[in-house]
Amino acid sequence: MSRTALRICPLCEATCGLTLTIDDGRVTGARGDRDDVFSKGFICPKGAAFGAVDSDPDRLRTPLVRVDGELREATWEEAFDAVAAGIRPVVERHGPHAVGVVLGNPNVHTMAGALYPPLLIAGLGTRSLFTASTLDQMPKHVSSGLLFGDANLIPVPDLDRTDHLLLIGANPLESNGSLCTAPDFPGRLRALKARGGTLTVVDPRRTRTARLADRHLAVRPGTDALLLAAMAHTLFDEDLVDLGGCAPYVDGLNELGAALRDFTPEAVSGACDVDAETVRALARELAAAPTAAVYGRIGSCTVPHGTLASWLVDVLNVLTGNLDRPGGALFPQAATDRTPRPAGPGRGFALGRWHSRVRRHPEAKGELPMSALAEEIDTPTDEGEPVRALVAVAANPVLSAPDGDRLDKALGSLDFMVSVDPYLNETSRHADVVLPPPPPAQSPHHDFAFNTLAVRNQVRYTRPAVPLEPVRMAETEILARLVLAATGMHGADPAAVDDLVVGRTLAKAAGDPHSPVHGRDPKELAALLGGGSGPERRLDMMLRLGPYGDGFGAEPGGLTLEKLLAHPHGIDLGPLRPRLPQPLKTRSGKVELLPAPIAADLPRLRAALAERPGGLVLVGRRHLRSNNSWMHNVPALTGGSNRCTLHVHPDDAGRLGVRDGQQVRVRGAGGEVTAPAEVTDAVRPGVVSLPHGWGHDRPGTRTRHAATDPGVNVNQLLDGSLLDPLSGNAVLNGVPVEVAPVAEAVTETSGALT
Repeated sequence: MSRTALRICPLCEATCGLTLTIDDGRVTGARGDRDDVFSKGFICPKGAAFGAVDSDPDRLRTPLVRVDGELREATWEEAFDAVAAGIRPVVERHGPHAVGVVLGNPNVHTMAGALYPPLLIAGLGTRSLFTASTLDQMPKHVSSGLLFGDANLIPVPDLDRTDHLLLIGANPLESNGSLCTAPDFPGRLRALKARGGTLTVVDPRRTRTARLADRHLAVRPGTDALLLAAMAHTLFDEDLVDLGGCAPYVDGLNELGAALRDFTPEAVSGACDVDAETVRALARELAAAPTAAVYGRIGSCTVPHGTLASWLVDVLNVLTGNLDRPGGALFPQAATDRTPRPAGPGRGFALGRWHSRVRRHPEAKGELPMSALAEEIDTPTDEGEPVRALVAVAANPVLSAPDGDRLDKALGSLDFMVSVDPYLNETSRHADVVLPPPPPAQSPHHDFAFNTLAVRNQVRYTRPAVPLEPVRMAETEILARLVLAATGMHGADPAAVDDLVVGRTLAKAAGDPHSPVHGRDPKELAALLGGGSGPERRLDMMLRLGPYGDGFGAEPGGLTLEKLLAHPHGIDLGPLRPRLPQPLKTRSGKVELLPAPIAADLPRLRAALAERPGGLVLVGRRHLRSNNSWMHNVPALTGGSNRCTLHVHPDDAGRLGVRDGQQVRVRGAGGEVTAPAEVTDAVRPGVVSLPHGWGHDRPGTRTRHAATDPGVNVNQLLDGSLLDPLSGNAVLNGVPVEVAPVAEAVTETSGALT
């Protein structure tokens, strides 16, 4: 019997609505949901392959527990018994910080990943937290925290209404967008151009996005902050600064102008390899546009000055009057956001509240750099205990973090490790217990994180499209039981975890004079919650207390889970709207343009004005049919352009003696890899490019298709020593490498060389 079911796609940040075809309990097809209020039928190759991802035969179905050195299938009870027996002794003997927690980016694609890891970290009391954010986006969190007082208050470009869009280090035609949730990002860019708008792309590669642009600048990798600083300097120098409607909410304008005095277009031109008049033209065009937005992403984050570049993106939005106005960059309002508070000073944002044990890296947003994970495990010091046990949730840092070989060895030395992962991959193969979540079709879906970054306010929720198989356990229950087992409450009812959160949240809301439920009985409120599970009750609670909620009856007609379920294609909550000063949480209650940590880091940027690195530098690459390391096991998403090749410019190939398709050796500070060369002018001279997420050739994994074309791990070229000091983000782009052709085999046959 064939039927259809709705599902929000969890395979990238675009969060497109899907209509699944289901035959005999199996997803056999996926198409875009034309009635989805946000994506309106758009689908990309990953979404179209949802069924293949869902039914991958290499997905684990039951837990694995290590017995006599080998991972063997076990019951869920045996698995959680082993978790409790492995983690609690480490905490009791060595303290909570001896247990590390590693979170991968798939966590933000699931309800369970949003709701339970914070409880695990708090319950353990550990400061040894490492996430994919310090391989990707932490500079943006830090700059937002310093500017706005909230590390999660990130403005996004108003794509559908802007007249001028400047993209720096972003390739949304391949990535579908990042820290900017926008189904059909390509279509939105084409619509911008169709209505007469301007698209400018700054990227060392001529990406698909760059080919769509009106202007493409192939800037030298790693110099984004210098370019943006010179643009800001030009706005001051030519009296083009106009703060617009956000002027009353901005502090530090004069100090900012003085701090940027040295970053003239002429001063940055040599380092950026962009002539001074082009820099001025970029600034003038930005200032002259009726509306404009600057948007920077991973290429501008994963560089030595990533936080400064992220800060300057929003500085330019402020200086041109485009922050918090339609057509500019605005702050989304998600349905599960906390009840809005009156505007006023907040607690602000602090860096370095504690430090890593070995190299003394400061924490950022409660996290330590993922680049420091290996040394925190394998390096003894006089200060504190090394990490002796590890909980990895949807994370594969052996491939995603620098120097995977060192981390690979370090993981093998742990006293205990548990991994929540559907695959036995390069990281989870080291675990003592592997807890596999079910396929996405068997899980509910709501985007807690991505709706805070969406280019239009909306809310959607889909229940599981396929019933949970008897042998499997819901991901929400897996993580709830993990919380209990790791925090000394093994054996308790997992529903108690959700009940505890509900009780605490409602008690706090009832005591808050700004809450719609102020003064009410928390138990009475809890009894009003709908939903068929603990996670649904928590979602209902968040919706009711949120900015569009019914306030548990205080706002008739407001949002509830029941109302959301009655709208299976979602509820449109309207375009982004100006919100300042209400969401600001800085100590001044204003946008603080020149925070002290930023000012202290500017001398390092000034020193970069004189840098002229020679030789080749490496940048990454994104493929439309891939998402880091977790989709290479799906045949429908591999092959074609999704290959692990080294892009080399023809000029460099000629100088190096490299032919198209020839194997080349790439050497960096962390090691070397060998990959086929792809000679192309899509990269600028002096730049080579390898994609991220490959290297599926380690023994003990169970990703059979990925292993047939494993590629190489680009992050093995890095030794983990290069970090953005403010955010702890790994420097993955603009790093020096050496490239040479691999000597071809020569054999002698009948006196001839062949």
